[in-house]
Parts: sequence; structure tokens; C-alpha cells
Amino acid sequence: MASFKTDLYPRLLLFAVFLPISGVMSFSELFFIREPHDVTVLRRDAVVLDCQAHGEAPIGIRWLRNGETLTESERVYLLSNGSLFISEVESRKDRSDEGFYQCLAQNTYGSILSQKARLTIAGLSTFTQQPSSIMVMEGSVARFACKITATPPPIITWEFNRVTLPLATERITVLPSGILQIQGVEQTDAGSYRCVATNIASRRRSSEATLTVNAAPSPRVPQRPQIIAGPQNLTVSVHSTALLECMATGNPRPLISWSRADHKSIDVHKTKVLGNGNLLISDVKPQHAGIYFCRATTPGTRNYTIAAANITVLAPPSLVEWPESVTRPRAGTARFVCVAEGLPTPQITWLKNGEPIHSNGRIKMYNSKLVINQIIPEDDGIYQCEAENEQGSVLAMARLIVVMSDNRPSAPRNVRADTVSSSAILLAWERPMYNSDKVIAYSVHYMKAEGLNNEEYQIVIGNDTTRYIIDDLEAGRNYTFYIVAYMPMGASRMSDHVIQRTFEDVPLRAPELSLTSRSPTDIQVSWQPLSHKLSRGRVCAYRLSYRTSSEEALTQLELSGHQTHQLLEDLQPDTTYLLRVAAATSVGWGEPSAWTTHRTPKTSSTKVPLAPELQLESLNCTTVVLRWHLPAGSGSGLQGYKLSYHEESQPDGAQTQIPPHQRQHTIGGLDPRKKYHVKLLAFSFMGDGYQADQTISTPGCVSVRDRLVPPPPPPHHVYAHSNSSSSVFLHWARPAFTSAQTVNYTVRCNPVGLQNASLVLYLQTAAQSLMVSDLDPNTNYEFAVRLHVDQLSSPWSPVVYQTTLPEAPTRAPVGLKVTLIEGDTALVSWKPPDEPNLAVTHYTILYASRRAWAAGEWQILQREGSVTMALLENLQSGQVYLVKVSASNQMGDGPFSPATELSVREGHASRTHGSTHATAFSDGFYHLDQRSMTGIVVGVSIALICIIICILILAYRSKTRKSSTAKSIRQAEGQTPPTAVRLANESQAESVEVMMPMMRDNFIDAKGGTNLIINSYGPVKHTVEKKRMKRWCIKREDKGVKKFSSPSYSYNQGVTLLCYTETSPQHPPSSLQGLFGSTGGDSEGSHSSEGSHETGDSGRFSHDDMEATNLSLGSRPASLQGEESEASHEITENERHLHLIPMAEATQTTLQQQEPLPV
Repeated sequence: MASFKTDLYPRLLLFAVFLPISGVMSFSELFFIREPHDVTVLRRDAVVLDCQAHGEAPIGIRWLRNGETLTESERVYLLSNGSLFISEVESRKDRSDEGFYQCLAQNTYGSILSQKARLTIAGLSTFTQQPSSIMVMEGSVARFACKITATPPPIITWEFNRVTLPLATERITVLPSGILQIQGVEQTDAGSYRCVATNIASRRRSSEATLTVNAAPSPRVPQRPQIIAGPQNLTVSVHSTALLECMATGNPRPLISWSRADHKSIDVHKTKVLGNGNLLISDVKPQHAGIYFCRATTPGTRNYTIAAANITVLAPPSLVEWPESVTRPRAGTARFVCVAEGLPTPQITWLKNGEPIHSNGRIKMYNSKLVINQIIPEDDGIYQCEAENEQGSVLAMARLIVVMSDNRPSAPRNVRADTVSSSAILLAWERPMYNSDKVIAYSVHYMKAEGLNNEEYQIVIGNDTTRYIIDDLEAGRNYTFYIVAYMPMGASRMSDHVIQRTFEDVPLRAPELSLTSRSPTDIQVSWQPLSHKLSRGRVCAYRLSYRTSSEEALTQLELSGHQTHQLLEDLQPDTTYLLRVAAATSVGWGEPSAWTTHRTPKTSSTKVPLAPELQLESLNCTTVVLRWHLPAGSGSGLQGYKLSYHEESQPDGAQTQIPPHQRQHTIGGLDPRKKYHVKLLAFSFMGDGYQADQTISTPGCVSVRDRLVPPPPPPHHVYAHSNSSSSVFLHWARPAFTSAQTVNYTVRCNPVGLQNASLVLYLQTAAQSLMVSDLDPNTNYEFAVRLHVDQLSSPWSPVVYQTTLPEAPTRAPVGLKVTLIEGDTALVSWKPPDEPNLAVTHYTILYASRRAWAAGEWQILQREGSVTMALLENLQSGQVYLVKVSASNQMGDGPFSPATELSVREGHASRTHGSTHATAFSDGFYHLDQRSMTGIVVGVSIALICIIICILILAYRSKTRKSSTAKSIRQAEGQTPPTAVRLANESQAESVEVMMPMMRDNFIDAKGGTNLIINSYGPVKHTVEKKRMKRWCIKREDKGVKKFSSPSYSYNQGVTLLCYTETSPQHPPSSLQGLFGSTGGDSEGSHSSEGSHETGDSGRFSHDDMEATNLSLGSRPASLQGEESEASHEITENERHLHLIPMAEATQTTLQQQEPLPV
């Protein structure tokens, strides 16, 4: 049952407090139809101030003047519609009708107050500035001025020899401000001048001033432009007129032009020029505010002078957000919001039924909000917010309806409070006298008794107890308490208030020290008084302790609780001292602070800067702002400042140098709720100055649970743009705020994927943009921004990524190597420049023969940044080529590598000077020129003629060899390989490739996945090409005695095979030599191939010129490899025989086992 009651109490209480009101009581709004406005009248004139209200009758109207109720009389009384009539306005020292008037309308629902109206009596005072006599040169300019105070503003005219001057002529200009300007003064302008001020009240004439005109020298000397009457700073109201004067002299007469400092265009529709260059802005609006430049320029030259003035536009208040009427139950909460804008910033005042509201425990005013807690029936009424500045006022209204229920309980009785400790008070009370059986819960309300706008706290407890201990209070504080009883349909009245004080306690911590030295033998120790929350009572004493770092002897000083500084004298120079302080209340001493070190300066005859006067301020929970200034006489020869800081009990941090003109520095990225020691000194040419030491504690980061309002939203629209290889420009938008609080931002910056959190960069700024510099080039960074306002931090904004621009290469590609792979083709390879984070978009290859190099004629190739290899084609035999490479990107070109030489000799390949390896391949195949194509065509034609001749010879002698061929077949029937027999019996096979042994002594580059084969003669192609059916096999040996295996030949019926044999000596060569001839004299070229193998060069090649070589390579079945070894024989170089092997025309296929028959 107890558990059921425990759950029931809060549910019923929530139902009672936040019960939605379905039936809202209807009421007739009370509002003004007509309100009074500012008026200016003559003395003894009659005036009517309008006021007419609408609402549920009866409506009562009364008037206030300067906030006090106006008493009616025969001269001043109300009209039937509520307007105020003054039959004869008076303006005497003892009785004046001037002032601010408001009318107050009231009916059964409440009262409302009208806007303020100012009644002013017209008048014209004496001149505050009289025109002065002047003497000018003929052809120059003259200017007279007069000033007068009047209401309304007067119209000023000028008289010359007591004859009124026109307001504007070709040479004369009269400005509304009372200025007379005369351009190109003539002798006839000499005389007496005076100004005349006129308004509805009166007219006044100033004293006369004389203009004397002197003859100009002939010829006139050229004179630079000079502004003799420049524009003055103006503060004007919206919809008024602004006049900026600009009058210049010079020879020739200067031209006047105007511009704005923000480079915005001047509003031509509302602006015109008076006279020779005065700027008049009519119907001023807020966008006209700003700094204006007047420029006087000598025609046809660049000689000019400039004067500037600022226009400030004042605007009356205007409402941006209005309060809305609400209906709330008793003990509920009502909130009204009123936001206004204007210049100066309007002040918000809250009224209830026309009377100002004052904050108390239940009613709070937060900037533009009005919050009413624990609503009582007396809170029912009409509420108004009044926004007011010096330009006027504006009001908005809303109604609060309090819903009450019958049979509500009476208030709790006999509330008592007893102090338990420094942080707890016991509260006790008695049940309500009436309807106490309907009480379901109690709410305890308490707040600090001293101060304004203190926060009120509420605790809900069940109805089974009338005692409660409130803890977590501040020590040594007075608190006020009251109790409210709740039933299902409402709440009781508040109980009587009681005030009780908590006990004092020892201070929570010691003050933070600030240490400076004025001489080598003293230390100035100062500290800030502890806050009430930290002191936990009234501090009655301080204890300052100090000693040297090398001695254990401790010196202690007992100081008064009102003292906040102490000078320690007769100390040792150039000695490190340890200092700490402790505070005490009436209860006892608190814990002393940690030891703070300070080193006294050295004794020196040179004059070094004194210690800066340092001030520290916690900007938020992770940021501290330093501000300082040097004592008088310490700024001579200043070179800068040295700053260091470290967390308490941690070693000293690294020093940071600050420029000498800077007087402020921000330290970010600190830990919340930590104590930091900050040290600052100035240094000059004489050496390091005296050091200032100070300690500061960072506050805790305020969470959402600690505040009634949510944290601000993060900045949005964060935009990053790379400005260079080391800087990124950030820009973001500020979230929408209803208050004008000062905000600042923290920018977080780190490379993407950073693992070390200590390397994250935190930057502080109050602007909405920041240039982040000192970044690494071509590096991807992530940025985030958070906002700080009123010790509250927003979440981090979404992360944006930006890569810094790359730097132009500063080094050349390395490991350049050039390898001759053909008679007129070379392979160039290199490695990228040895630079971190370098982006290369393309490479440039320059090559030229020595002769062309001497003439400065380089041939140019370019390859993409991912390619580190290129082919040099059409090289000339017998030439030495120079090759060099450079890397480039969008930022610029890098230097070229040292030139590498390549010797191209006839029939030989020369090793280049230099080494490298390549990681890319050429971007194309060999291209045949016209000469190569002609040679191929001629060669193919000769080959076809030879084939035709051979076929005719074979056909002629075929009958002669039939018997011999049949005999050979019978002898070899038992030795024919199975594969050969099978091929002979397959009459359907139209053609079969010639089977040759695979070349073993070669290099196949498989790194790049290409088909490149390089042997001693250069790159060759694979011979496994199904589309080319080889029917001829040609073997030759240039010199020496060679031994090779005779291959097997497959044939078709009716086809002739052309072969040859050579007689080999006693020493058999390798099979590769047998195929391609001797490598003697080509060892250098082979070495180049090995070098290419070492560097891992890769590429694709297609060579039609090497068709003969390709024919000699091919894959052969394993079944034929054995016969190849058995059928080997020797031939000599001079014993070459050409063989034609005709294919049998019959169905039976013949097979030549060993050597073909001689022709």
C-alpha cells in the first residue's frame, strides 16, 4: 500500500499542476483605439492629448504625468472619450505642463497603460555660437557659422548688409545647420553678415560679422587641396535629415567627392549635394549609418586630401516578439516573452495592471522573459511589456487567467526551520486547517534570501510527512522557505515565509596567488577574495607562507581577512621562492594552496623591463584570456613577451613568444576544473625582464542539467576554403539568438586520422571567420566550431573536411635512368621527388643530343603524375643524348634532375650514367615511319617471290623423290612419336604451328603484368599468336660451331616446308645461341637488360620489325620435347643446306625424322 501511495502522489500532483484547461474563460480584451503622441505647442495655447480605450464596460480612464497621477482642474480635465484637455499650457518654473503623459484604462479584467507622449512648449533660446569676422583672399572661400537651441528646430537664413541672401546660388550656399558658404569670393562680397533663426515661437538675429576681401597676387600660386570645414560625426533619428559638410580650398579649385568606408554605394534616391560638395541625406534610415569619406582632389592630378565622419542612426523600439495570453491553473507556471529592437538597445519593463513588476521568489525576469511560478489567484490580470529608449517607447499586452477549484485546502501552518549543518536545514510544518484530508502532496520552495533574481528551487514530497531536511545549501547563507499543499484539482495558498541561516564552515579552497617582483629583493603577493560559495562564510584571516627552494625554514605571516596583497622584502636575488596561502573563517583554517614558485630577478646594472601587470579571465571552461600592460617606462627597447603555463603539480610548459605590440593572448584547450600557473615576462635588448606569476582555475563546463535553459545550438553553415599550402579560411554562421550576449567561438583543427589527441589545435575568436595557418601542405584536415555564451558551450558543429593546397615541388625526381632497348629507342625511368605529401600532376622529360643541347634545342615529353616511365624514340645512331626530368603540379614546376647521358652507337647498346627504377610504363606502342614501312613491303615481296620459285622447283622434282620418301617412312614407323603419328593421321587439320623450343635465357618482366620479354637483342614478342599460322621455319648460325636440337615439324598434305641445316663444330652452344646467334660483342647491351631487370621496369611493346625473331619462339607440347633432345646433331657454319620438304599429296602424310633431303 505504501508503494502504491508513493507512486500515486507524483502522478496526481502532475495531473493537478499541468492539467490542460479545455474550457478557457472568455473575456473582452481591453485595448486602446487612440493613444497620445508627442506634441509641441506655444505657451498659453490649448492642447488635446488623445486617449480612447475599447473593452467591456465600464472602462475608467486616468492620466499620469511623469509616472504620477495627474490631478484634474479647471484648466486640465478629461473629455468624455477619455482624452486630456489643457485649455492653457503653462511654462513657469514653479508650474509647467511639459513632461511625459500616459493614460491608464481599467475595467473588471485589469488595467493597461498607453505609450508615452511628450508635451513640449515651443521656444527659441539665445545663440550658442555667433558668427565671427574673417579675412580671405579674392578667389578663395568664405564660411560663417551660427548655432542656436530651439524647439521646434528653427529655419536659419542669412543677411548681407541686412539684406536677406538667397538660400542657394552659384556661389552662395546656406546649409540647414546654420552654415553660410561663399565660393570664389569677390570684392563685392565684402561687408556685414548675420544669421536669422525663426520658428513658431519667435525670431532671433545674431550679431554681425565682417568679411574682408584682400586682392589676390598675380599670378596665383598653385596650392594643394585643403579641407577647411570637414564633416562631423552625427547622431540622427530615423526619418530625419543628415547633413555632412565638406568645404575645401586650393588652386585650382578642388573637386569634392563622397564614398563610404564599407564600399557600399551611396543611396542616390535619398541623397543630394548642396553647394560645392555638402552631402544631404533626407529620410534617414538605419542602412544609412556608417563612415563617410569626403575627398578633395585637384583636377587633373593625384593630389587629394580626405576627411571622414560617422553617421549613427537612432531608431525607436519596435517589437519583434509579443507576449501571448495564457490560461493557467493555480500553482502552475506562466511565461511571457517580449523581444524588441532599436538603437540604443531598448530596456524591457514588465507591468501588471499598469504597475511595474518587481522580482521576488515566485516572479522572475530573465532579459526579455517574465516567468511566474506557483501562480496564485492574485496573479490574474493584464500584463504589459514596455520597450523604451531615448527615441520612444512601445508596449504590448497579454492576459493571465488563473483557474481555481472549489474546496481547496488552506495553507500549511506553523512553518519552522532549524539549521542542521553548514549545508542542511530541517523544515517542519503542520497540516492545513481545512480540507487537509484532500491533500495528496506538499511542495517545498526555497531560495537565497539576499540578492536579486535568485533562483527558486522546488521539492515535491508525499502527504505522509510534515518534516523535510533540505541539504546541498551554501554555508553561511540566509534562505527563505514556504510550503504549498496540493490536492487533485488544485493547490493551496502559500504558507508563511520563514528565513534561516546555515552554519559557516572552513573555506573550500585557498585564494589564487599573483606574484610579481619590482626589484631583485622583493616579491609582490596579491590574491582575489574568495567567492561566498568558496569561502563558506566570512573570511577573517589569511596565512601566507614562503621559503626558498633550497631551505626548509618556513616563514609565516598572519594577515587580516580584508587584506588582499602583501609585499615581501629583503629577499635574496636570483633565488627561487615557494609561496602558498590559506584562508580562515570563524570555524577554522581551510586547506592551503599548492606551492607556487617564483624566481627573484638577478642583480644587474642594466635596466630590464619590469613585470607586466597581468590579468587572467576564464572565458569558458576550457579557455583563459590574458590581458596585461607594462608599467610606465618599461616599453623602451621592448622586443616581445615570453609566456608559459602549466597545470598544477605538472612541470613547466614550453615558452611562447608574443610580439611586442600585443597586449592580449588566449590560451585554449585547457581541462575544466583545473588550476593553472601562468608566467609572463617582457624582454628587451638588455635581456629578460621581471616575471609575473599568476594562478587561475578553469570553471566546470555547465551541462544542460545545471541550467534552466538548453545550451545554444552549434554554429551552422561551416565553410572551409584552402588559401595556400599552409592555410585554410573558415567561415560560419551564428545561430539565431534572442539576446545580445557577447559570444566567442572555439575552432578545432586536426589532420584526418590523427591518433594523438594532444596535437589537436584549438583556436579562439570572437569573429565568425578565422584563417587557420601553419598547416602542412597537401594534408586533409577536419574542422569543427563550437560557440560559448554566458559560460555555456554549444555542441561541436558538424565536421567539415578540407585539404591544403600542395606545394610546388622543390626537389627533382631521383634515380633517373635511361636504358637503350632498341637501336633507336630508349626507356627512361625515374622515382618521384623525395618530398613528403607531394602531389605531382605531370612530369616533363627533356632530351637532346649534345649538338642540339649546345644549340639549346630540347625535345619535350610529358607524362601524367602516376607514370614514371617514358620511351625516347627515333634516336640517331652515333649520338650522345642528355636526358633530364622535372615534376610539376598546379602550384608550379619543380627543378630538373641532373642530366643523364645515353650513348647510341651503331649495332651496340650503351649503358647510361645513372641508376634508378621505374614504376610506370610507356603510354603507347612503337610507331613505324614511312621508311620502315617501305622496307617491310619490299622484304615481304622478295619473300613471296622466293616461295613461289621454291614451290615450282619442288613441284618439278616431286616425282623424283616419291620413292625415297616412301622408303624413309617405312624405316621410321617404329620411331614416330605418338603426337606426330596422330597429327599425320588427322587429315582434317588445315594448319599447325611450327613447334620451337622455349627461349630460356631471357628476362620476362612480370611485375607490371605485361607481355614484355627482353633478351640480348632487346624486347621481343610472344610467339603464341593463334591468328598467325607459321608454315616456314628458318634457322641460321652466323659464326662458330653451334649445336642445337632439331625440332619436330608438323605438316599438311600438299604443303612444302623450307628448312636449312648447318654443320656444327665440337663445342655445342646453348639452345638460345642456336636460335639467335652469338652474343659476342653485345655484352654491354645484355648488361643493360639486366639493369632493367634490377629496377623492375615494366611496359608493353609490340614490334613488327622483329617478326623473324618472334617466328623462332613458341610453345611446344611436352610430348615433343623428348624427341628434340634425341634428334640433336651438329653442323658447321659453312655447311648450310636449304631444304624444301613437300607435303605428300596423297591421304597418307610423310614425316621427315632427322634431316630434310638436300635440294
